[in-house]
Formats: sequence, structure tokens, C-alpha cells
Amino acid sequence: MADSGSRTVLAHLGMLLWALFVGLSFPAVGLLSDGLPPLLLTAMRFGIAALALAPLAWSQSEGRPDWRALLLYAAMGLCLAAFFGTMFWAAHRVSALSMATLFVSVPLLAYCLGRGLGVEQPAGGLLAILALGASGALGLAWAENGGDFSGMQLGLGELGFFLGCVASALYPVLSKWGLANGVLPRQAGLRTFWSLVAGAVLIGLMGLVWERPPALLRMNLLDLLLLTYLGVFSSAMTFFLQQRATSVLSPGAVTAYSYLVPFVSMLLLFFDQPARMGLHWLPGSLLVMLAIGLLLRRDR
Repeated sequence: MADSGSRTVLAHLGMLLWALFVGLSFPAVGLLSDGLPPLLLTAMRFGIAALALAPLAWSQSEGRPDWRALLLYAAMGLCLAAFFGTMFWAAHRVSALSMATLFVSVPLLAYCLGRGLGVEQPAGGLLAILALGASGALGLAWAENGGDFSGMQLGLGELGFFLGCVASALYPVLSKWGLANGVLPRQAGLRTFWSLVAGAVLIGLMGLVWERPPALLRMNLLDLLLLTYLGVFSSAMTFFLQQRATSVLSPGAVTAYSYLVPFVSMLLLFFDQPARMGLHWLPGSLLVMLAIGLLLRRDR
């Protein structure tokens, strides 16, 4: 029982670190040169992440995954490809506020999909926490937009990105289902490695079809260093921490930590532009912190 409790605590601490890594990745992405093909960059980033995890996966490997595991890894890679593909497609058609608002739905979607696949238990308390966190994240999006939701629209671009959010929510659900049914290995490093390989291949194929690969020749040394940083820390580490937490926590609880990402981004914004600090950031921040605190207390 004590061992189970310590694993739960470590899973939550890992997801707090996950939120920090993801939040810190956005400034790094902003430093990349303009005009580089985003899907091909993402495929390279996932490839670097897989290489970083290869030694751990090799040490944990018990042979090549069987056909059921390979099919599930392909489905998980398809989820990653669908999310990143629709995100980059929608970026030119949808406002940043609309994307941030729609992404708030991911934890609630993960809970509903998890209930459908039998990896989530009926939990009114968790639903209330997710709703609280979603309200806080919406409050931060409202503050980021200067206290105005008039930029929100509903069109084809928003629908496409919402389907990408569904795919993002399905990724931890499939991981949990694979664990519960003995399809995926218990080792988080192995699961992370193979899902990243599948994602890199599928996103790379999308990039080859939709983008111009010669544009990658415009990369400079700083771009390569930033891409390596993003691959190791923002992809390898974050997916490993998520996979490790998935073996202990429910998909809804794991994805709830995405509510912390705009909070981390807010702190970075204050550090870079202290003049933008104001009380309008307070409601969303308090709701997000309260939701995470209740989540930790619930699983203590």
C-alpha cells in the first residue's frame, strides 16, 4: 500500500515537472527561424526524442513488440500525427484564443473517452475538478486576450482543431487501455520510445506530402540546438513522464495537468513583460491552482 502511495506521489510530481517542461518549450519554439516546415520539424523533434530514449528502451526491451502492440503504437502515433497536423493546419485559420479555449476540452474528453473504453471509473469529484481547472484555464485565456472573448468563432478551422484535441485526449486513454489489457509493456521507457517512433514516421509522411522538405536547408546552428533541446526535454522527457504517470493515474487526471501550462506561460510572460501584470490574471490562476491542489489531495 505504501509503495502504491509513493508511486502515486511520484506520478503527480512528474506531471508537475511535465507542465514546467511544456510551458518552457513555447519560448524555445518562438526562437526558431521563420519559414521552417513545422510538421517536418516536429517529426525531427520526435526522432531526436526517440534517439534520446533508445538506450533506456534497449535496456528494458524483451524483444520486438508483437503485432497487437505494434498496431496500438501505430494508433497512438496516429493520435500524435492528427493533433499536430490539425494544430499546424488550424494555426492559419483559427485565432490563438479559439485554439487555447478548445484545448481546454482535452482533460474532459480524456475522461469521457476513458469511460467509454473502461479505463476510467465513475468519479463525480474528478469531473468537478476538471471543470474547475477548465474554468481557470479559460480565465487565463481571457486574461491573455486582454479580457475579451470576442475573438472566439466557430467554423471549419475550429472544428478541425477540436478533432485534433479529441486525438490528443485519446493518446493517454489508448496507453491506459493497452496497459490494462496486457498489450503494452509495463516499462514507461519502452512505451514512450515506440509511440514516438510511430508519431515521427506518420508526422514525417504528412510533412513530405504537405510541406517543402528543401526548406529545412534554411536551418542554422541555433535552430539545430533548439530542436535538440525540444526533442530531449519537451518531447522525450514529457512523453516519458506522461507514460509513467499513465500507469498509476487515470487519463483524466494525467491530462488535467495541461491546465498548468498556461499558468507557467503566464509566469514567463510576467518575467519578460512585467508591465502586463494585473488583477485580471488572478481569477484564472487561483482556479487552476485550486484544481491541481484538489487533484493532489484526491489521490493522496
